[in-house]
Amino acid sequence: MTTAPLVFVRDGRGWVGAGSLDRADFDGAAQIRDAANWWRATSPRLAPSTVAFGAFAFDPSASSAGGVLLVPAIAERITSGLGGDAGAQIVGARVSPGDMLPAAYETAVATAVAAIERGDLEKVVLARDVIVRGDSPIPITGLLASLAAANPTAAIFSVDGMVGASPETLVAVHDGRFTARVLAGTSTIGDGAALLRSEKDLAEHRFAVASVLAGLEGLVDDVEHDAEPRLLELPRLSHLATDLVGRVVGDAGVLDLVAALHPTAAVAGTPTPEAVALIREVEPFDRGRYSGPVGWVDGRGDGEWAIALRCARVEADGSLRAYAGAGIVRGSVPSAELAETDLKLRAILDAIGV
Repeated sequence: MTTAPLVFVRDGRGWVGAGSLDRADFDGAAQIRDAANWWRATSPRLAPSTVAFGAFAFDPSASSAGGVLLVPAIAERITSGLGGDAGAQIVGARVSPGDMLPAAYETAVATAVAAIERGDLEKVVLARDVIVRGDSPIPITGLLASLAAANPTAAIFSVDGMVGASPETLVAVHDGRFTARVLAGTSTIGDGAALLRSEKDLAEHRFAVASVLAGLEGLVDDVEHDAEPRLLELPRLSHLATDLVGRVVGDAGVLDLVAALHPTAAVAGTPTPEAVALIREVEPFDRGRYSGPVGWVDGRGDGEWAIALRCARVEADGSLRAYAGAGIVRGSVPSAELAETDLKLRAILDAIGV
């Protein structure tokens, strides 16, 4: 696998790590809670400035990927961007279908819509994958710089082979306060007014916000958020967005909140158990850590975690497996949802010049 630094930087601020001081791997449904307990026991023995980077599986009960916390030997706080030269273009770069062919994705969307119309569930997020290969391994440092240049407000991350530019903050905790950003409901740039009027997208967004509020119950208090979503315009896409802020209760740390929230309706669906069951049925691959939590935590339990979206997994041969998904609700059109995944894949493909 191509060697890559540990990175989590948003809005030019975050952490970059190198080397390895410690590593802990976690399996099973409780992997995030196990990681929270491990870090709670381990961090007091480390220097106060020590941080750990982590990534966890989308479906902890079924995935072979597991979760990981990585403690770098050297960690540097970044306040003015990653720096470096953007340039991940590779000779002979080419894209091929992954395990989910485009036609199969449209069939999966139709299956999901039928299940929703039967009343089995209200929303499900379905993903597809593509493979990017070149005549030489893709330069990960250049890819990160390209992603940062093209996505200045996204969380740029590189953790244990997962690289990407996520627009969505799962949860952040700083000095007893938490923040979260929910993105659900998507359109192309220029269609924002229609997105704000779309009952289909507004319903999808309401499911996602309700999922976060339910997950955090008992862990946070004094939660505030706007009654209606706002429009967040990113390169190529617009999203419905809701920002939540509030107070953390007791001694809960950021990993405790991550464990309570994941998976949200934004990456799984509503109700979550039924949505995950349908994902296992119709997606012909293990998502691994795609759409799972990725981020960092410090010795106080503060930290910032995103959802691993607009991302790819670095394979052993230096190629990338890139992923994108779309939220399926009543009224979803298979061809339109496929087109949405194409737009989301551009975040990675454009960054490497494909």
